[in-house]
Amino acid sequence: MTPPADLPAAPTVKENPSFEILYWVGCAASYDRRAQRIARAMVRLLRHAGVNFAILGKEEKCTGDSARRLGDEFLFQELATANIETLNKYHVKRIVAHCPHCVNALLKDYAQFGGHYEVVHHTQLLAELIRAGKLPAAPETKVRNTDSLSGAVTYHDPCYLARVNGIHEAPREVLATAIGGQSLCEMKRNRAGTSCCGAGGGRMWMEEDPKQRVSTQRAGEALATGAKTVATGCPFCLTMMSDGVAANNGEARVLDIAELLVERLGLNPPAAHAPAAPAPS
Repeated sequence: MTPPADLPAAPTVKENPSFEILYWVGCAASYDRRAQRIARAMVRLLRHAGVNFAILGKEEKCTGDSARRLGDEFLFQELATANIETLNKYHVKRIVAHCPHCVNALLKDYAQFGGHYEVVHHTQLLAELIRAGKLPAAPETKVRNTDSLSGAVTYHDPCYLARVNGIHEAPREVLATAIGGQSLCEMKRNRAGTSCCGAGGGRMWMEEDPKQRVSTQRAGEALATGAKTVATGCPFCLTMMSDGVAANNGEARVLDIAELLVERLGLNPPAAHAPAAPAPS
C-alpha cells in the first residue's frame, strides 16, 4: 500500500528501525484524498510531540476488515497472515491507527492468528500525549446536551470505537483541547448508545437509496444540535457524515479530531501563495 506522496516527515520502519510506535496509515488515508488529510494531521502531531514513530509504507496491506465483514474470509485471512508476518519481521509492539476498523482488526481479529499487539486509536494516543504534557492541555470546555450555540462542536462516536471497543472518553478529552473552550453539543445518541454512520459492516461499499441512507439521518441529528462543526474519529464516518450534511443542505464542516487539534495548535502549513497575475500588455 502506498502512503500519500506528501505525507510530511513520516519515516518508514527501514528508515527508523528503532521506532517505538508504528503508525498504521490504512487504506482510506492511502487512497482517499480527503482521508489523507487525517494522516497528514497525525504525522504533524506526532512530530510536534516528539514521538518516535514509523510507518510500513509500501509494505502495509489492507487489514482485511471489510472483506471479513462482507463474508470473504479467504481474502481476510490472506491479508491478515501477510500483515502479521510483516509486523513480526519488524518486531512491532505498539500500533496506533486513526481508523477504528483497523484498530478492531489489528487488536481482535489478528489475535486469532497469532498477531498479538498493543493497538490504540489515535485519540487514545493523543490523549496520552496531552496528559504527559507533550501536547497542550485543554481549557475548560462547556458541555451542552440539547442547547445550541453558534460556533459549537458536536462529536459523532464511531460504532467500532464506542460500541464495539468502549472507547468514548479519550476522543472527548482530545476534543476539549482541540475546540479550545467552545461548547461541545452532545447528540442524544452518543457514547455506547451512538448511531451508526451507515458505513459499518461493509455497508460503505453498498448502494443505497439516498433518501434512506443512515448517514443522512445521523447527520440530521448532528445538525439539530446547532453545532457548526461535526467532529469524527473514523475516516468512514468522515465520508458518511460529510455526505449526510450535504444531503441535509447543512453548512457545518466535518473534520477528524486530529485535524481540529492541528488547527488549534497552528500546525497546518501556510497556504501556498497564488502566482501573480501577468501584467497587461
